[in-house]
Amino acid sequence: MVRRVRIKDHWGERRIFTIRGIVAGVIVAMSLLTVAARLFYLQVVRYNYYSELSQGNRVRIEPIPPSRGLILDRNGVVLADNMPAYQLEVVREQVGDTAQLNASLKRLVAIGLLDADDLPDIKRTIMSHRVYESVPIKLQMTDQEMAVFALHRFQFSGIDIHTRLSRHYPFGPLAVHALGYVAAISARDLKKIDPATYAGTTLIGKLGVEGAYESQLHGTPGYREVLVNAAGRPVHKEGAYRPKLKMRPPVAGKDLVLGIDIRAQLAAENGLAGLRGAVVAIDPRDGDVVALASTPGFDPNEFARGLTDKQYAALENDPDKPLINRALRGAYPPGSTVKPYYALAALHYGVMTPDETIFCPGYYHLPGSSHLYHCWRHRGHGSISMRRAIEQSCDVYFYNVANKLGIQRMHDFMSAFGFGRLTGIDISGEKSGLMPSPAWKRHAYKDAANQVWFPGETLIVGIGQGYMLATPLQLAHAVATLSERGIAFKPRLVIGIRPPGSTRLVRLPVDKEPGIAGITPDQWEVVDEGMEAAAQPGGTVANISVGAPYRIAAKTGTAQVFSLHQNQKYNASQIAERMRDHGLLIAFAPVDHPKLAVAVFVENGEHGGTIGGPIARKVLDAYLLPDKAAPPRTKPMTGPAP
Repeated sequence: MVRRVRIKDHWGERRIFTIRGIVAGVIVAMSLLTVAARLFYLQVVRYNYYSELSQGNRVRIEPIPPSRGLILDRNGVVLADNMPAYQLEVVREQVGDTAQLNASLKRLVAIGLLDADDLPDIKRTIMSHRVYESVPIKLQMTDQEMAVFALHRFQFSGIDIHTRLSRHYPFGPLAVHALGYVAAISARDLKKIDPATYAGTTLIGKLGVEGAYESQLHGTPGYREVLVNAAGRPVHKEGAYRPKLKMRPPVAGKDLVLGIDIRAQLAAENGLAGLRGAVVAIDPRDGDVVALASTPGFDPNEFARGLTDKQYAALENDPDKPLINRALRGAYPPGSTVKPYYALAALHYGVMTPDETIFCPGYYHLPGSSHLYHCWRHRGHGSISMRRAIEQSCDVYFYNVANKLGIQRMHDFMSAFGFGRLTGIDISGEKSGLMPSPAWKRHAYKDAANQVWFPGETLIVGIGQGYMLATPLQLAHAVATLSERGIAFKPRLVIGIRPPGSTRLVRLPVDKEPGIAGITPDQWEVVDEGMEAAAQPGGTVANISVGAPYRIAAKTGTAQVFSLHQNQKYNASQIAERMRDHGLLIAFAPVDHPKLAVAVFVENGEHGGTIGGPIARKVLDAYLLPDKAAPPRTKPMTGPAP
């Protein structure tokens, strides 16, 4: 069989290859032309559009925190305002992962801007915020600290210095327990607040007026669009294609006007200088708190700047307890300051008459008992009536009153004056004190032996000792009610609110309480006369009225820190300072038309008249005779006063 051989057509193959090459070249050329045309379209024809669009991708929305409302005293003196400050802030998403964040924080410790002990709290705060939020880690930086960071700024991504408004208290520690303070928003705070409302805000009210009126003081945040570079830092873009940036201004917080009179507050704190104690002064006509002092105090500016853990621990562990508001939280035996109220109760219930006399030999004992209850004056007062018993603070007289009244009537009558219950003041932290009764004791003690109320316990409560406890605020509220003869108002610090940008003050309505009914004018007069006599020569607090151009009614009190044995005598020289008696005093003036009621408490102050009288007098003079009082250290704010 013959095999057939096919001859290769070289010319035909070359022609096919040439045609295919031409087609491929045309396709490539057309593709290149299409790409070139598209590039021309994007880079030339639509240059303006895409240039502006690319810039828009570099726009970041930043919140603008509102300016916090001011706090002023009743005469327009600024007690809390705002000042510009520089603070170090971190944006987590710009820093990187957790390892990079930790490294950055350690570098800040290395250059001296952060304390290593504070790192756990700082990390916890950073992680509690969203990744794109700017979180403050160093408040109110000094010039030196800013210079240090500027030298090392290239080492940090997502960490920068920002200008903010920070809280400032011109008078420092003055009235700190009334005003409270602001501090950095913590992880706990974030669980209670709306993050959108606090966008860009670094500080929040913690205590006092700052905490109680946080919603009024805070305001509403705004926002602005900002051009940023690849590192997330703001840049200023110049040229024709700068995008139009939007902005919504924030709304400032409302200003608060307090009932506090800065002169009276200064007088109270100057009187308590170097002592542990409290002073509360109330205008009995409306319940305005004119002075609220607790010493020792602390500088709230330190909290606004940011305390380290060591600094806060030093305050918390201070044996004098400067963080405790003794005016609201200090519950102490009221001592003899309660005697005017028991005298009034005796008249109200008809168990005693004003001119009925009782013989005071210096001691008292219950019928059938040999136990002696001593009077503070061991040789006794002799025959004594109600007015003089108030003037001389005779214990034996009020042992008799207590025995005749009985604990239940004492409890009911004193409760009407506010003892044993909250006054309802408009800041938090108040304690209710204790006005004991048989029912209270049954619930307080589980063992049957201690559930019985003993007659001797009634006598001790009759001189403000034993189970009875009261706060300085309760004492001031009660004496304010006494001075107004039963008309009572709920104590308040804030008396008015001023909208942002307005000169119009919106006064808050007073909160009138039920008060005391069923007591005749003559009965009120007996107590007033006894208290006024106590403030005159021969009374227990004669030093309070020396040279006063107005009439003063007062009553002293001494509260034991520990109980004495039957025949044991109190000797201050042999007792540690912190175990000595507390000194108390209540007063109001003018007697004929009361304008101010004052309660003074000095821890371990021993004699209420000796130590409390001059303090109360300074406060009374500062409020009733303002022209003679020391001027405040800062000028009043221009604008309307309440």
